[in-house]
Amino acid sequence: MRLPVLAALAVLTACGGIAGCATPAAVAKGRPASATAPSTVGAAAAYSPRGMVATANPLATEAGLRVLREGGSAVDAAVAVQAVLGLVEPQSSGLGGGSFLMVYDAKTGKVTAYDGRETAPAAATPALFLGDDGKPVPFISAVLSGRSTGVPGAVGMLAQAQKEHGAIGWDRLFLDAERLADRGFVVSPRLASMINGRSPQGRTADATAYFTKPDGQRYQAGETLRNPAYAATVRRLAAEGPSALYEGPLAEAIVAKLHEGERPSAMTLADMAAYRPRSADALCRPWKVYTVCVPNPSSSGVSLLQALLMLEHTDIARRGPKDPIAWTLLAEAERVMYADRDRYVGDPGKVTVPVEGLLEPAYVKDRAKLIGETAGPVPSFGLPKGAPKVGPDSTIEPGGTTHFVIVDPAGNVVSMTTTVESIFGSGRMVGGFFLNNQLTDFNFAPVDKDGLPGANAVAGGKRPRSSMSPLIVLDKKGQFLAAVGSPGGSAILSYNLKAMVGVFDWGLSMQDAVALPNLVARGEVFSGEVDRFGPELTAALQARGVLVKEGQNENSGLHGVIVRKDGVLEGGADPRREGVAKGL
Repeated sequence: MRLPVLAALAVLTACGGIAGCATPAAVAKGRPASATAPSTVGAAAAYSPRGMVATANPLATEAGLRVLREGGSAVDAAVAVQAVLGLVEPQSSGLGGGSFLMVYDAKTGKVTAYDGRETAPAAATPALFLGDDGKPVPFISAVLSGRSTGVPGAVGMLAQAQKEHGAIGWDRLFLDAERLADRGFVVSPRLASMINGRSPQGRTADATAYFTKPDGQRYQAGETLRNPAYAATVRRLAAEGPSALYEGPLAEAIVAKLHEGERPSAMTLADMAAYRPRSADALCRPWKVYTVCVPNPSSSGVSLLQALLMLEHTDIARRGPKDPIAWTLLAEAERVMYADRDRYVGDPGKVTVPVEGLLEPAYVKDRAKLIGETAGPVPSFGLPKGAPKVGPDSTIEPGGTTHFVIVDPAGNVVSMTTTVESIFGSGRMVGGFFLNNQLTDFNFAPVDKDGLPGANAVAGGKRPRSSMSPLIVLDKKGQFLAAVGSPGGSAILSYNLKAMVGVFDWGLSMQDAVALPNLVARGEVFSGEVDRFGPELTAALQARGVLVKEGQNENSGLHGVIVRKDGVLEGGADPRREGVAKGL
């Protein structure tokens, strides 16, 4: 892999308080980034000249590395990683969920975006989550109902991408998941906390049966959990391909499960069989001297691009992570980003999404005028070119997602965010895996008081808007430079933006960038990690009107890889979760 170093990046030692604080002067001098400097916080950074896998669970990371060692591509490894994550991290993603996949092809330099977002049944109507009184039903009632589940998309999407970018046989990609499911895997502390937590999805009949030992107690961290049903499922997928999920006994079991209980789904076998992933050239824009690529809507990647471009109109790059003005600029950019995102982004197959208008330079420059060094009024949505008349949005986006990055020895790259939506999805299980509650990502109220539909209102066959926005960054020669992404519900956009600013503006290592404090600014609410900011910086932010409140969002789970000097890969894993980056 022949990739140039980022001359503008410097990995420096900690400067107290927030670790990894690079000075603007150091960045300005253009010191070359170090490929061997140690990370200053959190889990250790990883370095490798040949390949890298960064996932939310060590077992998944090892599965990806095993595939790479056997000659598999980054996409091949992604299939193995997803199969293992669905077993060992079922609270976040799985075979019953959906995802967005970004693929960089080293031979062509092309970045392709794969959309594996779930779809609503053809018979779904805007009243899907309205009660008999015409008002939206309670959110958790909707989540636990059969109506919350869309046709799973992750398997179909991975199969298409693997057909186009795979190097070894599909049937060799499920060996790790099958073995772990058959023999059992050790329950991690994070999974144990979910198993023994209070989420209603973890207390359903299906979840209780799975997570309860013969002695009537729930599994704890360090104990071994087997899932023979999951082993049977992945064996079938390995032998039959994706049709094993979308047709036949598994599809029949999914449809039957969704018709149980109150508010049954309208899902049919025809809906399952009709699912098709989408793929297209990624949505890419120049940024600084680079090119940033994200998925197309219904992903919210367009909004992340907008925020990055708006911040170019500020001096955030001349500041650093100890500077309260820098964090205020970041927060204000987020507020503008969310104002536009919440108004306009939806499924482009069903609504008009003004992508070009949102990214048009004059519009971006105008919106950037709302970004100040103190917190201003709550920004309203803008009026980009091509904007449709749509109503406001009230979508609730709980967290239950994961992200991973893979670079293979040939230089091909995967950046993939994948989810079952909430913790354990809907809490319903088929074939040893949880079904998603993705349709609760729609706006429950179909129209506003004036009768205008929201961009993210329910419709038959529609894909709900997603905050998932895995990134790939190319250097000025069009070669792979970096990839990053995170779970976190609607906060995903803020987490990804923070990491990009940390690496590219503040000159941090990938590990230190993902470990930076989280700050999510949306509307009137500033949510963040007060302890990580510390009392001095928290007080300075408060003086600027940024009143950081703790615990308003799902924690981040950022994973990233960047190319450093002489083509050495540097990986980082979010210390808030159990992930690990590891090189070949």
